[in-house]
Amino acid sequence: MSEFLSVAHVGDIAEGRGRTFRVGDREIALFLLNGRYYALDDACPHMGASLGASDLDGDAVVCNRHMWAFRLADGTSPDAPTLQATVYEVRVVGDEIQVRLP
Repeated sequence: MSEFLSVAHVGDIAEGRGRTFRVGDREIALFLLNGRYYALDDACPHMGASLGASDLDGDAVVCNRHMWAFRLADGTSPDAPTLQATVYEVRVVGDEIQVRLP
């Protein structure tokens, strides 16, 4: 059964940016865009570069290694349709940002 785990606090991530957070044995890339939080597996599905350390372009994170984009909402890539980043459900409870992990 999946559960929500606290990853960060409101204010830990600047608008339009991302950061990587360790949660148990996982690294989660957490982004804040237009007041909404998004969470993806930090490892790019192409070659494992950090998505949390990469830049946003519109509604997608652009991997800083090979410049492939992955949409924050669903992890799909317009650059590589066969690749998809793992996305996680996010909620805010009080000042805690929580992610649902399987």
